Amino acid sequence: METKDLTQDGTVDLRGHPVLASNTGKWKACAFLVGYEAFERMAFYGIASNLVNYLTTQLHEDTVSSVRNVNNWSGCVWLTPIFGAYIADSFLGRFWTFTISSLIYVMGMVFVTMAVSVKSLKPRCKNGICSKATASQVAFFYISLYTIAVGSGGTKPNISTFGADQFDDFNPVEKQMKVSFFNWWTFSSFLGALFATLGLVYIQDNLGWGLGYGIPTVGLLFSLLIFYFGTPLYRHKVTKSRTLATDFIQVPITAFRNRNLQLPPTSAELYELELHTYSRNAAAAAGGRRQVEHTPIFRFLDRAAIKDDTNSSSRKCTVTQVEGTKQVLGMIIIWLATLVPSTIWAQINTLFVKQGTTLNRTLSHGFQIPAASLGSFVTLSMLISVPIYDHYFVPFMRRKTGNTRGITLLQRLGIGFVIQIIAIAIAYAVEVRRMHVIQTNHIVHPKQVVPMSILWLLPQYILLGIADVFNAIGLLEFFYDQSPEHMQSLGTTFFTSGIGVGNFLNSFLVTVVDKITGENGGKSWIGNNLNESHLDYYYGFLLVISTVNLGVFVWVSSRYIYKKEAIEVKDGIETKGLDTSPLGLQV
Repeated sequence: METKDLTQDGTVDLRGHPVLASNTGKWKACAFLVGYEAFERMAFYGIASNLVNYLTTQLHEDTVSSVRNVNNWSGCVWLTPIFGAYIADSFLGRFWTFTISSLIYVMGMVFVTMAVSVKSLKPRCKNGICSKATASQVAFFYISLYTIAVGSGGTKPNISTFGADQFDDFNPVEKQMKVSFFNWWTFSSFLGALFATLGLVYIQDNLGWGLGYGIPTVGLLFSLLIFYFGTPLYRHKVTKSRTLATDFIQVPITAFRNRNLQLPPTSAELYELELHTYSRNAAAAAGGRRQVEHTPIFRFLDRAAIKDDTNSSSRKCTVTQVEGTKQVLGMIIIWLATLVPSTIWAQINTLFVKQGTTLNRTLSHGFQIPAASLGSFVTLSMLISVPIYDHYFVPFMRRKTGNTRGITLLQRLGIGFVIQIIAIAIAYAVEVRRMHVIQTNHIVHPKQVVPMSILWLLPQYILLGIADVFNAIGLLEFFYDQSPEHMQSLGTTFFTSGIGVGNFLNSFLVTVVDKITGENGGKSWIGNNLNESHLDYYYGFLLVISTVNLGVFVWVSSRYIYKKEAIEVKDGIETKGLDTSPLGLQV
């Protein structure tokens, strides 16, 4: 087996042996991973999409409590990947972290199915009316939910990055394939979500919660078999012994110690190893850490790389170490600007669903669409938009800008955030009309159906789906590509944790708004009786903070600088940069 036939990025097989580029990775390996993702998303959204209704109808929780509990659970599902990614990047690697976590995930799904199926574990119901659940039944249900959250912590950050690992960045052909990977990866997750919001939600509402949760549980088990069937084709990145925490702590401490030293006039005078050193330390010519070029941001950290010739014992960091810390700080700033958009996204499975339950859900011939099934239009709009984006929008913009992606990553996010603002503005307008219909028809009882079609909610769902094609996929790709090379699993948790914190933020806002507006006998904006509440005020509040947040995002993105990696090739040095233009919203 000749060296030229091996992958150039140093990936290995499960036993740690170098792998042939022709026999492994690429789309033939990703096909198995994509299959798992579709079933896993079906399982997650099979629970998340209709959970607020289960909590209110089966466990008798009030509106604010059910919204808060859904947000808190969703927040944990999206935050636990921080720990799973750290374990993968520092100790076990992506494959084994995923393997252990997937078993916990399946166990949680089995427990949830039992909680809604076994008589002793669920509330007693008669004629569609359920008695109040006992403390032990509630405890078992929530333990089951949070078991899923723990399992998701190890699967979510590693399966997508493991898929991206199947493409060699140093092979021009595979690098081009990778450009479309995250689009089609998310496309497969949309398929799973679509089946959940259309099929599983209907089954839960009409045929029973046990069957509605049992189907995705079996599907998840089947998807794991699909995943392991592709094991011989997978490429694995070598787990690095050095952790991010080491650099993230060492760099600022060293910079502080060198605070009295004078920065050199050029970055070339800062301490850095020779480029060939990075290649020589690699497991297979390029599998180790890659050299990162100096950037002019966070200049105070450059002091960590000052060469102090007067003190031979002084500690110093390389420019690559310093730049890794800068990259993380830059991503944190962008991450903070994504929290409000994540709060808007949290409405899909909470207040949008409760809003839909008050409207006329009859479509034709007596068929009633479940309120949670409207979430399928988010997925449908995504499914339609992803191919359009990948096959038409990107090539068109590529010809205009010369950028491989068509537009820069943060331009993509900015467009998505604008569409989100339009969606919440429409949600506000529709809610104003719903309140007008309520007043016109003198509706006061919470069970009274508002004579207004649920299809009025479609535009806000569809626009949020289109927005996700820009910001959800863009965020996943941005945090993967901009992460230091040795922490890309942890890097993608910026994406998942942003959604998680967004859910917690929405939970906090709902609780605070309910408490403040309901004081002194006032009518809460988000009361149990939505026919007497003022969701329009709450949506208006979200519209204002979203608009302000967009301004903040434009400002911080215009000052962000993409990372550039220098690699050694046969004919000299090549700079690997993802988006070389400044990350403003200008092309």
